[in-house]
Order: sequence, then C-alpha cells, then structure tokens
Amino acid sequence: MARKSAGSPPSSVLLLAAVSLLAIVAAESPYRFFDWNVTYGDIYPLGVRQRGILIDGAFPGPDIHCVTNDNLIINVHNSLNEPFLLSWNGMQQRRNSFVDGVYGTTCPIPPGKNYTYILQAKDQIGSFYYFPSLAFHKAAGGFGGIRILSRPGIPVPFADPAGDYTILIGDWYKSNHTDLRARLDGGHKLPLADGILINGRGSGYALTVEQVLLLPGKTYRLRISNVGLQNSVNFRIQNHKMKLVEVEGTHTLQTTYSSLDVHLGQSYSVLFTADQPGQDYYIVVSSRWTTPILTTTGVLHYSNSAGPVSGPPPGGPTDQVDWSLNQARSIRTNLTASGPRPNPQGSYHYGMINLTRSIVLANSAGQVNRKQRYAVNSVSFIPADTPLKLADYFKIQGVFKENSISSRPTGGGIYLDTSVLTTDYRTFIEIVFQNNEDIVQSWHLDGYSFWVVGLDGGQWTTASRNQYNLRDAVSRSTTQVYPKSWTAIYIALDNVGMWNLRSEYWARQYLGQQFYLRVFTTSTSLRDEYPIPKNALLCGRAAGRHTRPM
Repeated sequence: MARKSAGSPPSSVLLLAAVSLLAIVAAESPYRFFDWNVTYGDIYPLGVRQRGILIDGAFPGPDIHCVTNDNLIINVHNSLNEPFLLSWNGMQQRRNSFVDGVYGTTCPIPPGKNYTYILQAKDQIGSFYYFPSLAFHKAAGGFGGIRILSRPGIPVPFADPAGDYTILIGDWYKSNHTDLRARLDGGHKLPLADGILINGRGSGYALTVEQVLLLPGKTYRLRISNVGLQNSVNFRIQNHKMKLVEVEGTHTLQTTYSSLDVHLGQSYSVLFTADQPGQDYYIVVSSRWTTPILTTTGVLHYSNSAGPVSGPPPGGPTDQVDWSLNQARSIRTNLTASGPRPNPQGSYHYGMINLTRSIVLANSAGQVNRKQRYAVNSVSFIPADTPLKLADYFKIQGVFKENSISSRPTGGGIYLDTSVLTTDYRTFIEIVFQNNEDIVQSWHLDGYSFWVVGLDGGQWTTASRNQYNLRDAVSRSTTQVYPKSWTAIYIALDNVGMWNLRSEYWARQYLGQQFYLRVFTTSTSLRDEYPIPKNALLCGRAAGRHTRPM
C-alpha cells in the first residue's frame, strides 16, 4: 500500500538543462528528479476492464516523497493521444503560478511530447496529491500521493511512526472517462458512481494487495486523500481509534476519532496504534449522503494474526450533517507545534489582522442552451483559447476581462464567461462560500492555504462573524460547505499569480463551477514573482512568443 517516489532520472542533457532553469531557486536546496511516462493501459478496479491512465505503468501513480524546500524536477512524457496536464493539489507554487498545471496557467503537453515541471516545496510540509487536470482525465486515474517531510532539526509533534502509508480513496465509475466526458458535453449530469476505491482497488478485488502489515504495539501513520469525483466519504478502521495529526500541511490538535469524514479534494494524516488482539481488521470507506451507500474495504494484517477479518465491516455515518459539521469544527491548529519552520504555527495571529475585502461566492446549477451548467455568482466558467496567466504576462488583449465575475451573488441567471476576479497583493481578505443547494460542496484554492474560520447552516450575514474562530482555526487549501450552509475563510494574499478557485466536485468544475483569482502587483521584482519559466510551453495566442533566453 505504501508507494515510494519513483522514476528514473532523465538523460544527462535534460538534467543539465533542468538544473540551468533553476537559477532563480535557492541553490542550497536539494534536487529530486522524476521521469514519468503517461500512458493508457487496462485496469480492473471494479472487476471490469477499463482504459486507465498510468504513470510509469502504475495505477495509482508513484508517490512523490520530498522535504521542505526541495526542488522537484518532474519530466512528464505524454504518450496519450490527447493533450495532458498534471496539477499539484495543495502545493503552493510560491511566486510561480506558471507551473500550476491547470489550463488557466499552463499550456497542455501535446501528444507525443514532454514537459519538465520545475517545482519547489517552498515552506511547506504535509500530505497532498497530484492529479490530471484536463478533459475529465481524473476519472481515468493519473493521480498519486505527495508527502513533504519536515527538514532535519525541525521538531514534529509526535514520534516517528513505525510505518507511513499513502491511502488514496474516492468514488469510481466503471465507464471510461471518455464516455463520462461525452455525457457531460452532451448537457447531462453524472449518475451515482459505481463503487469506491482504496488505492485503485475496490472490495473483493485483490484485497491482499491492500493489506497493511502491522507489528503489535507499534504506531502507524496513514495519509488519506479523497481523490474521487463527486462524493464525500467516511474513513474508519475496525476496532481502532485514529488520532488526527495533520491536515494539508498544518499540524492539528491531536484529537481522537473513531471515523473521519474526508470531503472531495481533502487530505488528512492520522496515527493509530496496533493495540488490538492479533488478527486481521477491516479498513472501511463509505460514501456520505448517497442512496444507496457505497462501501469498500481493505485489510489491516497483524504480523501475529490468528485469523482473517471477521464479522461485518463496521458501519459509519450516512446522512447526518450535524455530526460532520461538529467534527469539522473540532479540527483545529496545534498552535505550539512547528510548521515548515521552527517557529510555532500560532505565531501568525490571523485573527488580529484587519480585513481589506470581503467576497461572497454562491454556487448554483442550471441550464444554459438546454445543457447542464454550474456557476459561481451566476458565471459558468469557459476556458479561453490561451492560458490566462500567459495572456496576462504577454499582455494579450481579449483573452479575459478583469473582474468578469462579481464579488457578491447577483441573483441572476447563469451565463458563460471566462471569469477572473482581480485582488491586490499583500491584502488580507475574507471569502464566504454560500451554498444554497441540497448537496455538500467542496472548494479548493490553488497557491494558498487559508484559515477556515466559520461553518454554519443558513444564510451568512455580517453578524455571522461573531461566531468565527479567530485563534486556532485550521489552515488548509480545501474546505467543505454543507447543504443550505456557509463556510468562511481568511486568506493572506502573499502569493502573486493567477490561481484557480474551483469546485472539487469534478463534473461541476468541468461544467463551470470555477474561476481564477488574479493576485496582482505592479512590481516586477523577483522577490514578488518569478519570470516565466524558460521552458514554458506556449500555445493559443501566446504561440510564437518568446520566454527568457536560455
């Protein structure tokens, strides 16, 4: 179940070229090289043959293991028959949104070509994942775990575990991604998924591969990410308690849970101890707020096991919103623990900073030209013919308009546009996600972590600020919004760039529930933003232009 970082180094010529591109990156930080080939291949996650997306022949793809501030040189060969991009969910790409790997920032890798991502795990720790961002490829695979370890000498608020495992969970369809995409392009919604996967496998299919081997009395770490398409899930371990220790790069108060809701796009780290009688135990993942409930299982195997799993898998919550809401409120920052640096996470007193702007975002669903669309503040996003970041950098007119989305709900009908909201660098803002629909929403912001200061039912008003947590709210990059409810976040806009703010409900993202937050400064200093990468792909109206000289 644990997958170590993999990939043979590129050729010496590519290595030298890639290293030369790092002139603007701290020279003392180590380099880690990956060379990945992206192909189609047969997979059988639910017992039915499908065409999956493999990375170096693996589904899911290899883990990336690195340390704070490491430079990652990831050469991606696109052996598919269509353009491809990888994005890095939770990695902040400090001062470098050019490599974020979504179509608003990065030109797709053409079929038969390669592109070398040059990333830095700058001032980050924690558990994240990567995924394919274009063309509904995420429904075919192409995802894998990312773990950023603390630098030597930076204290971690728990002892080293005896084992550290990546657990990628989420709903899955038996249909190929091309069929699902065609359904969405035809203006239709997706049905309920066919099952749930744990590391690419469903219940009853090669369970032995999904075993975690435990030594009695030892403590283990699980890094759990929901890489699914549309459902929140609940994660639990038969007869074992889990201690939450990290959420998307933030060390948390070490609260103990018997089960944990993991919403779309979210990542959690838990510790558990092998303190039960020697036998096998179920790992269980089940969908939340669906009819019927989808469930899948894996196995924990004690080294002194006297027998296989017994009895039915333990049940979990199904449709209880209040239960999940109370659990979400209990997830808080460990203020005394170090983060990526030795200073305590609580040394930044976000609750004492004056807000410079408040933005309210309301999601909605409806028909446009008799086709299903999803919107934010009535705008359903459509991609432009040129990545927005390149258009901004080269000052290409007509690709997008600034503030083409309102900072408050308009109450009007849904319309199509390439929506961009401009904000000022080094300001401190509030964003409220207002969900007037009957389903759970999940929102992600690239380039940032934000403080989840409030969650509650009903309509948000300025009086709702009276219940905000202004001391130890968890800092993360993905947050849920419950049905007929709101969630409020605070963000320090300290990362210049063009950043995707999107629904992690992937059909909704694909059909318009996203936009780009343009964090802008007139400064041209490298201290504020890196120049365009020398090896940047140029497409659309940016084709034929020049990056910096090699």
